[in-house]
Amino acid sequence: MGPHHRLAAAGLSLVLASAGASAGEADVVGARIQPNPDGSFRIEATVRHADTGWDHYANRWEVLGPEGQVLASRFLLHPHVNEQPFTRSLGSVRIPRQWTWVKIRAHDLVHGYGGREVTLTVPGRTKVR
Repeated sequence: MGPHHRLAAAGLSLVLASAGASAGEADVVGARIQPNPDGSFRIEATVRHADTGWDHYANRWEVLGPEGQVLASRFLLHPHVNEQPFTRSLGSVRIPRQWTWVKIRAHDLVHGYGGREVTLTVPGRTKVR
């Protein structure tokens, strides 16, 4: 095999190796928070990820506190190959009174975390100075 063939073969190997990772990380592209009468909150998150099937899909999103504490998780039990982006909600998220914001992040089976996150201001909470 000549040098040009080795280079072409190496390039093809690189393309094939990266093909499985082409879906990228799961991104939170939107989120909303609404207070419930009982003091908890309803949180909706819109996630975008190029799900390819059962081996590579966005499998959850999480609500995080200021120190990275996971307050709640919304598990996604199947791929959303033909539904992108998609929105799901959690109905009764308890957020400690001293927290004025939470962060929403998504997770996928191949990359884990690392995509776009969204920060939400908790309604009715003012910053303590």
